[in-house]
Amino acid sequence: MDGKQNIKLNIGGKSYQLGIDPAKEEMYRLAEREVNARASRFGKAKVDGFAMQDCLAMSALELAISNIGMSRSREVGNEDVRELADIAQRIADYVDTLKL
Repeated sequence: MDGKQNIKLNIGGKSYQLGIDPAKEEMYRLAEREVNARASRFGKAKVDGFAMQDCLAMSALELAISNIGMSRSREVGNEDVRELADIAQRIADYVDTLKL
């Protein structure tokens, strides 16, 4: 056995069979609920001409934008950490010159 677990997700009214790592089932279930909740919100907005596929596409767009925003905020945080490490190294180098 390859350690995969078969689960069925219902997204936008359509079922999908997936083989996943059992440890990740909760994450998949939460993602299923999140996508469906967002698609439902777009559906309730009653945008002219929007079918379920459009609601799912807009949900995917929202989630992608959110993901990119989080990635960028982590990059900024990482840059801050690198800058602080550089400052710490310069201070250590300066202290070493005082010991001579």
